Amino acid sequence: MLLSGVVVLGFSVIAAVSVGAVTIPVDTVFGILAGKLVAGAIDPGWSAGREAIVWEIRFPRTLLAGFVGAGLAVTGAALQSVTRNPLADPHLLGISSGGAAGAIFALLHTGLFLGLMTVPLLAFAGALLATLTVLGVTHFASATSADRLVLAGVAVSFIVMSIANVLIFMGDPRATHTVVFWMLGGLGLAQWNQLLFPLAILLVTVPFLLLKAGDLNAMTIGDETASTIGINIVRFRLTVFVVGALITGVMVAFSGIIGFVGLMIPHIARFLTGGSYSRVLPVSMLLGAIFLIWADILARTVLAPEEIPIGIVTGLIGGLFFIYLLRSRSVAGR
Repeated sequence: MLLSGVVVLGFSVIAAVSVGAVTIPVDTVFGILAGKLVAGAIDPGWSAGREAIVWEIRFPRTLLAGFVGAGLAVTGAALQSVTRNPLADPHLLGISSGGAAGAIFALLHTGLFLGLMTVPLLAFAGALLATLTVLGVTHFASATSADRLVLAGVAVSFIVMSIANVLIFMGDPRATHTVVFWMLGGLGLAQWNQLLFPLAILLVTVPFLLLKAGDLNAMTIGDETASTIGINIVRFRLTVFVVGALITGVMVAFSGIIGFVGLMIPHIARFLTGGSYSRVLPVSMLLGAIFLIWADILARTVLAPEEIPIGIVTGLIGGLFFIYLLRSRSVAGR
């Protein structure tokens, strides 16, 4: 299954680079990529304009889509384990909104005082603050059930987005349109020097979660079972939330708010592989990357040459999937 996923992912990358307002033949895409990756491998028989479209615009954008999709999917899978809630998702828990607020604060008010690290760092801070707020609200309201955790996340998300809107209102009016479009989810500003941050986060956090796959399996059964095998429930849950905030904050910093990827993809992965997180996590990463790449293709081509925010595409698909999950849980509970 992983091998098939890698093949589909490769095909998706080539399709995403080839398709757009200006369609570029697949053999030309292969030639440009091969020529860039291995200098002098192929004699260039294409225009400089096409080379710029492939290498400077579409390829980094496609890689960013893959990184963001993989990160959000693996975060959703981990959160669904520690909350024991199939509806848990970085977007619904308010983590994405916190990351967006932090990124907006950096873009409109502080400036890049730490260079390229400013936006992802403040986005992580905002995502972490929103996460801790959700946990604090659930403790304050004694809302210990899984469903009420999501309700607390939705409430905090509304509050944080209100704060983000105030930050936009107080910011430079000339940058408002760009920031609002970015908030709806967009990958059009992808650049090579920015890809290092989401890639580095994935290389650090995903191996950690894979090492903790057994603990994640135990958490899905219940706190009592997990504690009997020596897991510190409170510390482990908080650790996963912090890791989720780190991944989500960095991804949001470069893509805006893209909802429901972390909700849908883990369910599809569990349907294909079973419940073991040693399989769910890597398959979720692959499926998340593939899904967001194709969502970006739709965002770029449905109303071409106009581009719609990718968050609209994922929101439409994810909303329908959310209704399906609610229906499935209602039928199962009868």
